[in-house]
Amino acid sequence: MTDPNCIFCKIASGQIPSACVFQDETAFAFLDIGPLAEGHVLLIPKEHYQTLDQMPPDVAGRLLRRLPVLVKAAAEVAGAEGVNVLQNNGKAASQEVPHVHFHIIPRRAGDAFRFNWPASKYPPGRMEELAKAIREKL
Repeated sequence: MTDPNCIFCKIASGQIPSACVFQDETAFAFLDIGPLAEGHVLLIPKEHYQTLDQMPPDVAGRLLRRLPVLVKAAAEVAGAEGVNVLQNNGKAASQEVPHVHFHIIPRRAGDAFRFNWPASKYPPGRMEELAKAIREKL
């Protein structure tokens, strides 16, 4: 299933040109046109899912099995010392294109890309409460 209005569906189907680096029956990977670093790759499912939690586990598994080789290739080509793999899930998490996608961003020490990671701490007992609630949902 694809969404005729989705830019990533159009890229995966070839309606919009891209710098494709890999594709198979499930996955499509291409260079990001607004890269955060040289060699920034996007990995998407060919089928349309807006968020990761909407994907059937078997489809997610087939998509994600491609991630390690893409990370390695992008890092080697870019001469990277590390790689960020990011997946923003939903608008509140800064997902700009409503189609599941993983960013593979080659990194070097001292490069210009910075995260705003405002880490905090749980009040006493809250971590255990949340862990229990999540386990019950699984």
